[in-house]
Amino acid sequence: MKRLHAAAATFAMAAASAALPFAAQAQTVPAPQTPHGMMHSMADVDSPLLAFSITEEVKSAPDRARIGAGVTTTATTAVEAMRANTAAMNNLIAAARRAGIEQRDIQTSGFNLSAQYDYTPQQQGQPPRLIGYQVSNQLSVITANTTRVGALIDALVSAGGTNIDGPSFFLADPDASLDTARETALRRATERANRYARAAGYSSARLVSVSEGGGFTPPMPMPVMMARAESADAGNVIQPGQVSNGITLNVQYRLVR
Repeated sequence: MKRLHAAAATFAMAAASAALPFAAQAQTVPAPQTPHGMMHSMADVDSPLLAFSITEEVKSAPDRARIGAGVTTTATTAVEAMRANTAAMNNLIAAARRAGIEQRDIQTSGFNLSAQYDYTPQQQGQPPRLIGYQVSNQLSVITANTTRVGALIDALVSAGGTNIDGPSFFLADPDASLDTARETALRRATERANRYARAAGYSSARLVSVSEGGGFTPPMPMPVMMARAESADAGNVIQPGQVSNGITLNVQYRLVR
């Protein structure tokens, strides 16, 4: 009997010692923490969320200009109209190349072949009379020399261009100008959130999420007739000015006691 009790006591002590590491390990498991290493209180989790959008604009000198130029030809047959238009367009492209425009910056932006009718016979109840065909061909020309836009328009008009559109100024890499706008927008957003927090009786606001919205588009092109008149009278007088670019941030803050 004494041997039996001793064996039972030895077994109980072994079981208890085996369980100790697990008990100690369970007691040392850390509590969940925030990414900053600080525990959130229930009051913090239940505090209000503040969401709003903020827009920041940046203005820069443009480094590109786009000009539309084209020709329209008419003839009694479609083939003749096409041939005449091809010759006129070749002259227009050659003028752009002589003005320093790279081949990759000359792109067809529109082409149209249409029949032309005389509708006068309809007054006598007759069907319209076919009088010929018209071909319109339009180019988009991009130049990196924004100070010579007026001279480029002169060259295109002198080469036979009749459908002049633009110029419109823009940035080749608009995103590169937005880094400062992003930093400024986020700083303004945080300042605004903290003002809301203090007004509502809280100490500060903690950023929860941020997403970036769309940007701005460049201003509308200068009216065509004004561009042509200035170019003809005084040469290179078209001013590139500045273009606007910007972003909108959608932010969310947690108000903190």
